[in-house]
Amino acid sequence: MTTRMGTLNPTLLRSISFLCVRVQHRRLGLGLVGPSGRAWCSGASESTRAAGPEGVLSSADKSTLRGVLSVKEAPKYPRWDDPDYCKWKDKEGEILNDIEPLILLAKEILHSDRYMDGERLSAEDEKVVVERLLAHHPHSEDKIGCGIDSIMVDRHPQFRHSRCLFVIRTDGIWIDFSYQKCLRAYIRDKYPSHAERFIREHFKRGSG
Repeated sequence: MTTRMGTLNPTLLRSISFLCVRVQHRRLGLGLVGPSGRAWCSGASESTRAAGPEGVLSSADKSTLRGVLSVKEAPKYPRWDDPDYCKWKDKEGEILNDIEPLILLAKEILHSDRYMDGERLSAEDEKVVVERLLAHHPHSEDKIGCGIDSIMVDRHPQFRHSRCLFVIRTDGIWIDFSYQKCLRAYIRDKYPSHAERFIREHFKRGSG
């Protein structure tokens, strides 16, 4: 083998070495330059933040959110060079961060063993539900009526296989309300310029 290598033309050896250097240089170049030649929008990471202490959603939380929000895959060729698209991704992430804790709480109240049918919410949970959800319902005044005695979890009056939240009013009347309708109205009120796009892209059709 040594004898054969020794008989190679020196000019040929120099050509092979030059080609190897060019290939290595091109590989390094690919690792340094992104597909669009610029940084990602900050919103691309914003939308993945979570309510957890370490900023990462657990698998269970992701599954819970998928029960309310539709999951959209990122476009194959993101428009990162479009300023309007970047602004939208930033705002989208901000809205997701805002409503994720509310969705997780509502789903846990309704779909875990935290509360039995007919059980009233704890004072802490009731405060969040009333102030962050019920207060934004499109018909909150009709739901609350003469006043709130408590918030309860029970079976839906028409769809007995599912549970929902009820306002128990001071006059003894129970009336159900959809927390998803509350969320939609909350988003429309707080993020008017982006609400319809967010709701269209993230909320499942017919929800709420």
